[in-house]
Amino acid sequence: MLRTSRLTAAVLVTLSVLITACNPSEAPQTEVPSAAASDPEIPTPEPPKIPTIAPLDNPDPTVTAAIAQYLNTLSSQGFARENQGIWMQSGQTLLAQHQGTTPLPAASLTKIATSLVALQTFGPDHEFVTQIGATGPIKNGELQGDLVIQGEGDPLFVWEEAMAIGNRLNEMGIQRVTGDLVILDKFYMNFETDPAIAGNLFLEGINGQIWPSEAETQYQTLPPDTPRPQVAIAGTVRVASAPPSQLQPLVRHYSLPVVELLKRMNQYSNNPMAEMFADAVGGPQVVAQKAAAAAGVPPQEIQLINGSGLAEENIMSPRAACGLFLALERELQPHNLTIGDAIAIVGQDEGILNQRQIPRFSVVKSGSLNYVSALAGALPTQTQGSVWFVIMNGGSNLEGFRLEQEALLTQFVTQWGSVTALPPELSPNPLRKTKTSRSEIVKQ
Repeated sequence: MLRTSRLTAAVLVTLSVLITACNPSEAPQTEVPSAAASDPEIPTPEPPKIPTIAPLDNPDPTVTAAIAQYLNTLSSQGFARENQGIWMQSGQTLLAQHQGTTPLPAASLTKIATSLVALQTFGPDHEFVTQIGATGPIKNGELQGDLVIQGEGDPLFVWEEAMAIGNRLNEMGIQRVTGDLVILDKFYMNFETDPAIAGNLFLEGINGQIWPSEAETQYQTLPPDTPRPQVAIAGTVRVASAPPSQLQPLVRHYSLPVVELLKRMNQYSNNPMAEMFADAVGGPQVVAQKAAAAAGVPPQEIQLINGSGLAEENIMSPRAACGLFLALERELQPHNLTIGDAIAIVGQDEGILNQRQIPRFSVVKSGSLNYVSALAGALPTQTQGSVWFVIMNGGSNLEGFRLEQEALLTQFVTQWGSVTALPPELSPNPLRKTKTSRSEIVKQ
């Protein structure tokens, strides 16, 4: 409305000037009202405020009683209360907590810390670029020299990426390479970080005549009109520490934006991707330090030895885990994103939660090790709004813990009312669905 009013006023002013210039005696005698006068500025609504960690005092007695019953059930099954952790809050109000500030094994809740620090470091729209170049001319379908691939740490460079690059090389008239495949920098493929292994996978991926069965399977998932690339390399895979001289760029491949990469990592709890991200931001100690600062908890409440959670030495308090989700939401909000853009939505996203009986529209991350089961995130309800919760269980009872977690959340949803759609504060940005990785020929 405001824009229309300004446009209308501008048109009227322009017409007035034209009439005056053509015939001054016919100039209008009244002033055109300004947009500000006819349509006052409407203040832009403030985005919803993301809560911080609730104070430890004054938990809700009803919720606290329900948590006590939950812990009694586990205790009756032989699982010590000191190995269990709980944190629940709605807005700035603490609903319940048990050992809320005690660090416990976090398993894959670690990936929330890694996601947060990756977003702080790169931003949600950063793309990792993989560059393909050549050391010789292209003649009669041959690249007379080496094919050089220079990575930037793309954590989701898989068969499909290699196929796309192979097709771009075919479009440039390259069917054969007389030299070697040279690997530079951080080139990963199919979650393999060893450059020689990743290089050999790429060599297979760009040549449909030598695909292994896994590549054939992935090819079948692509659109039916996708060409089958054929770029044969005569030499071997060679790892180099510096780019060769006179390197001519051929193709640039852009990864999915970081927030989409994180979404896939968290949907499938992909450990190699988490380790790649942690390495890219400086390692697990950097992740722990920055995550604790962002969550607003003392450093001792987040202690990590890796970025994935694949070790019981990775520990965090339930309060810290909740703080990580809230900090992640704050990090995403200025970009018109929510945790639904980075974390799996139950009943909507494919992933490891498919078989779990978690209330629909919960936005959660699970964590599992031999003696650890954790579940945390946002539980949307009618009367309490989005309840931020953390459940951390310790003991040899993985399936049993999962069933008890699901029953507890279902109990609360029954009490507070289920929602029929994602609330706005948890809804992913629909425009992000169009984001894809892409390969582009470099203009010569």
